[in-house]
Amino acid sequence: MKRYLVGIDLGTTNTVLAYMAPGAGEVELFPVEQLSAPGEVSAGKLLPSSRYHPADGELAEGELQLPWPSAERAVVGSLARKLGAQTPGRMVASAKSWLSHSGVDRTAAILPWGAGEGVPKISPLAASASYLAHLRSAWNTRFPDAPLERQEVVLTVPASFDEGARALTLEAARMAGLHELRLLEEPQAALYDWLLRHRTALAEQLADSRLVLVADVGGGTTDFSLVKVELSQGEPVLTRIGVGNHLILGGDNMDLALARLAESRLAAQEGGSAPRLSAGSLAQLIERCRAAKEQLLAADAPEQASVTMLGSGSRLIGGSRSVVFTRDEVRQIVADGFFPLNAEQQGPKRARAAIVEFGLPYAGDPAITRHLAAFLRQHPAQPAGWPYPSTLGSDPNVDGYGHPVAPAVEAAMALPDTLLLNGGVFHATVLAERLAEVLSAWRGAPVRVLHNEDPDVAVARGAVAYSLARRGLAPAIAGGSPRSYFLLLDAERAPGVQRRAICILPRGTPPGREVRLTERSFALRIGRPVRFHLLSSTSDEGPAPVAGELLNLDPADYVQLPPVATVLRDSGEAGARKEIPVQLVATLSEVGTLELHCAAEADSGQRWSLEFQLRGTEEETAEEEAAPPRFAEALEKIDRIFGTRAQQVDAKEVRQLRAQLEQLLGSRERWTTPLLRRLFDALIQRAKGRRRSAEHERAWLNLAGYCLRPGFGAALDDYRIEQLWALFEQGVQNHKESQVCAEWWTLWRRVSGGLDTAAQLRLLDDFAFNLQADAQERGKRPVTLVSGSEEDMLRIGASLERIPAAYKAEIGDWMLQQILDIPKRPAREAAKAAGAYTRYLWALGRVGARQPFHGSAHEVAPVATVEQWLAALLQLDWRKIEPAGFAAAHLARMTGDRSRDIGDTLRTEIIARLAAAGSPPTWAAMVKEVTQLDQASEQRMLGDALPPGLKLIR
Repeated sequence: MKRYLVGIDLGTTNTVLAYMAPGAGEVELFPVEQLSAPGEVSAGKLLPSSRYHPADGELAEGELQLPWPSAERAVVGSLARKLGAQTPGRMVASAKSWLSHSGVDRTAAILPWGAGEGVPKISPLAASASYLAHLRSAWNTRFPDAPLERQEVVLTVPASFDEGARALTLEAARMAGLHELRLLEEPQAALYDWLLRHRTALAEQLADSRLVLVADVGGGTTDFSLVKVELSQGEPVLTRIGVGNHLILGGDNMDLALARLAESRLAAQEGGSAPRLSAGSLAQLIERCRAAKEQLLAADAPEQASVTMLGSGSRLIGGSRSVVFTRDEVRQIVADGFFPLNAEQQGPKRARAAIVEFGLPYAGDPAITRHLAAFLRQHPAQPAGWPYPSTLGSDPNVDGYGHPVAPAVEAAMALPDTLLLNGGVFHATVLAERLAEVLSAWRGAPVRVLHNEDPDVAVARGAVAYSLARRGLAPAIAGGSPRSYFLLLDAERAPGVQRRAICILPRGTPPGREVRLTERSFALRIGRPVRFHLLSSTSDEGPAPVAGELLNLDPADYVQLPPVATVLRDSGEAGARKEIPVQLVATLSEVGTLELHCAAEADSGQRWSLEFQLRGTEEETAEEEAAPPRFAEALEKIDRIFGTRAQQVDAKEVRQLRAQLEQLLGSRERWTTPLLRRLFDALIQRAKGRRRSAEHERAWLNLAGYCLRPGFGAALDDYRIEQLWALFEQGVQNHKESQVCAEWWTLWRRVSGGLDTAAQLRLLDDFAFNLQADAQERGKRPVTLVSGSEEDMLRIGASLERIPAAYKAEIGDWMLQQILDIPKRPAREAAKAAGAYTRYLWALGRVGARQPFHGSAHEVAPVATVEQWLAALLQLDWRKIEPAGFAAAHLARMTGDRSRDIGDTLRTEIIARLAAAGSPPTWAAMVKEVTQLDQASEQRMLGDALPPGLKLIR
C-alpha cells in the first residue's frame, strides 16, 4: 500500500501536520478540526498546544462534542486557549518545555502548574500525547482508509533535546497510538522546507553561501544549527555541523516579561497595595500579553493596545482593570531585552535573571544574541574538514573565499554568511531584522537572509521534505550525529573541574553505523543492575574525537545525560558465571536517538540493551574512585562482626566497630560517597548478621543508614534502596531496646531521599500510629511496628518529601498546634519547652519548605497553608525562640516560582522580623532572593552532613 508522507511539528505553542498524498507533487497542510467555541467545530492549520480543564458544569456534554468519539473531558486547541485567557489556573501550556525539564517527574500529573484544589492535572508526557492523539483522531476521521499510524510519519524535536527528552517524545507518540515514526531536528526541518521550495535553482540560490545559520526561536525554546555548504560538480552539498545546547527561552519569556510589567502597573493603579497575582491569574495575564505582543509587533501594528484583567465574583465587570502598552515600548522591551546588539560578542551572563516563574528552568540570561555568541564560539571559524583554503591570503580582513570579516572575530567564532529564521517569534519583522543586523555587524558585511514563507508551518512541511530526501526525491542534508557522546569515568564534581571521559560515539557518525569500544572492557555481574553515566557535547573545537579516545572535558562544553542501565540476565553459558566481560556498543538509530548495548566479549550476538533512566530527578555520581589502601582490612572487620562464619565477638567489640573503621579509613566525616557505598554493599550482604544481638542490630542500623545517606546521589543507589526496603516489614529483632528502635528510625530518615512515594506513605502510617494512636489502637499494634520517640517520629515525618501536598498540610497543621500549646506548660518545664520548640519548629520548617531536597516541586505544601503557618509563627518571640526564625526562613524561602512563593507583604514582614531578632544574614537572604543554602543551613535542615563531594542541586 502506498503511504502518505506525514510531518508533525509538536510545538510549544502550536502543533501542525503537513502531508503529501501518494503520487502528489506538493506538500499540503492538514486542516485540524477542533473546538473553536462551545459546541462549534472548525478546522485550522494550527492546533494550539493547549489544554483546558473545565470545572464541573462549566461546559455541557454537547459543547465538547468532536467529529469523533472521545472520552476526554478536557478541551484541546483553539477553544482551550480562549478559555484559558478567561479563567485562571485551568489551562495546560508549554507542555513541551516541561517535557525537557529533568528537574521534575515528567510522568507525574503536575500540570496546570500551580493549579488550585479540584482542578484535574495531567503529566507533561500525557499532555503531549493528547495533542498527537487529537491529530490522529482528526486524520483518521478524514482518511478512514489510510489511518495515521500506518503512514510514514516524521515527528520533529528541538535539535537541542537531549536523549531523555527525545525518548519521552517517542513515548508520547506511542501513547497516542503512533508506534512507528522518525525524529527530525526542527532547524533541519525548516531548512528542508526551504530547500524543497527552491530545489530547481539551488546552485544559483546558494552560490555565495558557505555557512548557514538556522535560528529557530519558538514559543518555548531557542535552537541554533550550523550547516556547511560545499560545491560539488556545480551543485551545493549541505552538511549539518553543529547544534546548540538546550535553551528554555522564547516567546513565552517575552510574554512573561510583559506580564510582569503589566502586573506592576496594575498594582500602581491601586497605590502599590495590590497583592501579587496568583500563579493562575498570572498565567491568564500572560496569555493576554501574548495577544497584545503579537498585535504590536505586527507589520500593521496600531500605536497601542490594552491588556485587561477581569475582576472576580461580584466584581467581575466593575472590578476589571486595564493597562496600556505602546507599540514602541513593546518593541524596545522585546528587541533590546531579548535581541540586544551585543557588539562586544559577549556570552550569556551567569547571574540568575529575574524572569523565573512556573517552576520551569528558564535560561538565566534572556539575551538570545549572547547565547548565539557562545554557540558560535563553540564552532571555530575553521573546524577540521571544512573546505577553507590552507592559507587565508595576505589580507587579514578577508577569508579564503574573499568574504570580508573582522579579523579579531574570525579567529574566535564561526561567522555564518547566510541566515534562515524560523519560529513564531520571527513573524515580528523588527526581531528578524535585529538578528540579521547583529550578525552583519559581527561579520563586518551583510548577512544574506533566506526567505521563510511561513515560520508557523515550515517545520511540519520540512519533515515531509525530509521523507522525500530519504527517497532521493528532494535535496538532502548530511551530517550524522550532531553530538559526540562520552562515558564518564571520574566522579569529581567541583565547579570548573574537567571530567575524564571516553568517547563512545563521535559527532558526525551516520545513522545506523555501529561503534564498538573494542579496546575497553567491563566485567559485569550477572543478575545485578549496571549503570553508566554519559555526557554529550556539541562543541567542535579541534578535530572530532575518535571512538575509545580518553579526553578531559571542560564543563562548559558538555551536558550530563540521564544515566543508562540494564540488568544482565542469565542466558546460556553466561549463567554459569558470576561475571561476564562486555564491551559497549553505540549507534545513532534511524529514528534519531542514541542506542546503547552491552555486548558479550566472547559472543557479539549476546547483547543487553541499556535504557535511559528518565523518571529520576537527581543527578548521580559515578563510582570509579579507587578504594582506600586499608579497605580490605575494613571489610574483614565488618565480616568479623556480621559475616556468616561464627566468630567469638563480645558486645564491646561490636560497639567499637565504627571506631575501628575510622582508624583504618580515616574520620568518617571524610568518607567519600564511593567509599560509603562500598561499605553499605558490604553491610547489606551481611544483613542477617545484625540479628545476633541488640548491639549487632544497633551498630548495623547506624552504619547502614550513615553509608547510604541521603538515599541517592551515586550509581546503583536505587538498587541499594530496593535491597534495604526489603527489610522494612521485618522490623527489628530487639524491639524492646530503645536505642535499637531509635537507630531504626534514624536509618530511614537518613535514606528517605531514595524512597519512592509508596514507601514514604508506608513510613507515614507508622509515623501517625506512634504519635497519635489511642490506647485502644495501641492494643492492636502490629508485631513488626517499631516504636519511635516523639523526636524520632518528627524527624522521619518531616523527611517524607514525596507524600502528597495535602498530607503535608495536615501534618503541618498538627505540628503547629503542638507549637502553639507549648506556652501552656508549667514554668518549671522551661527546658522541656525549649526542646519541644526546637523539635517541632525544625519539623514544621522541613514539612513546609518551599524548596525540597529530594522531592518534586509540585509536591510542596500549599502556599496558602504555609502563609497561615507563618502568620502564627509571627506571634512568637523570635529572639527567645531562635528555631522560629529558622523555620520561618525555610517556609518563606524564595524559589522564583510564583505557585510556591509566599506573598510580597508577608515576605517583607518575615525579613524585617529576622533582622529584628538578630538572625544570621543568610536566613534573610534566602527569603529575599533565590539562593543556594549554605552548608550550615543545609546540614541543619537535613539533620546530617552530606557525604563529601555530594551536592544537592536545588
